[in-house]
Amino acid sequence: MTADQVKGKGFRGALNYNLEKVNKGVAKWLDTSFAQHDERTIMDEVKMIRVLRPNLAKYFYHTSVNFPPHENLKDEQMVSIAKDYLEAMGFDQHQYAIFRHFDADHPHMHILVNRIGYDGTVLSDSKDYQRSEQILRKLEKQYGLTEVISSRQAKERAMTKNELEMMKRTDEPSVKMKLQVTIKNILNQKPTTEQFIKQLEAQGINVLFNQASTNFVSGISYGYEGMQFKGAHLGNAYKWQAVKNAINYEQERDRSAIYQANVRTRTNQLERTGATERAIADTKVTAGNRNDVQQGTGKLQDQIGKANRNNSKAAQSVGEHSGQPIISNKKYSGKRGADLSVQQPSRQQMGNSAIPGGNLIGDLLGVDNSANSMDQAAVNQFKRKNNRKRKHRLS
Repeated sequence: MTADQVKGKGFRGALNYNLEKVNKGVAKWLDTSFAQHDERTIMDEVKMIRVLRPNLAKYFYHTSVNFPPHENLKDEQMVSIAKDYLEAMGFDQHQYAIFRHFDADHPHMHILVNRIGYDGTVLSDSKDYQRSEQILRKLEKQYGLTEVISSRQAKERAMTKNELEMMKRTDEPSVKMKLQVTIKNILNQKPTTEQFIKQLEAQGINVLFNQASTNFVSGISYGYEGMQFKGAHLGNAYKWQAVKNAINYEQERDRSAIYQANVRTRTNQLERTGATERAIADTKVTAGNRNDVQQGTGKLQDQIGKANRNNSKAAQSVGEHSGQPIISNKKYSGKRGADLSVQQPSRQQMGNSAIPGGNLIGDLLGVDNSANSMDQAAVNQFKRKNNRKRKHRLS
């Protein structure tokens, strides 16, 4: 058995994921501590316990327990295994929900747990991955299931879910798997240290040793396709302790070869870093050119604004010679009944003056002219005509 564990801040997301699987017919309820199987009831019950520890961020625990494809367990067996797992992990007084899924090529179940107990205590998550692995090994023996080699004993790190998905998309192995295969083939030839290094480099793998000033080597890592892996990341068989036993290694004899390999690896790393920095610099240059264009646009706008100001001055000059008096408000502010409409432009005139070329826009749109722009003689003639009519009626 294997178990993937997740701790999070919310219960609802994982619950809805499993409920959706149930609704689609690819999952089923196995067991639960909740009164009913609907989302609202479950979340209400979770909230009742959640208030006991409102400041706890990650109160949700979710694990999927996976079995080998040939172990077609009954539901009752899965429930029993799940409960024993929860109890061994310390979740014996906690809310839980257990689902069995049928959407993969191997049997597996999902267990959702509230880390806050009914009494408000919170189960510690210290070393929970190690504890989970130890519990699974015991349950395998207890139920007579296929025993999986622990991560400590495994010579190679297993393929992760993400790597499996990537293989399906690209139809080729992951970088980690390529490294494992290549290094294993070289180690099987029982090479010397120098041969081991040269054969790795010939395959495009840069090797970096953790070499002390005393020439003692305590670790090894591998660089391939721009990625760096410690030996432990690939598996126990690729750690330095296992590698030095698989090759013909002598500390004093091989110190120079190891040192030179480190120099070449670090040089390659610096070159890649330099290429990245140059790419960033090129991007900045491109951005600088873009700023120049923006500055050029700003200059053009300044020229347009200057032309508009000149047009406004020209229009003002024409207005001064059109027979309209220009009177200062300050000069006539003390005179009663002074006609201030001459000094104060209308709202429409003010609006047009705020727009470059606004007078032209007003003419094109047919904006009504104010009384001040009318011919004064025509106004006087209109007044005299009205006065004559009024006198005629009175007589």
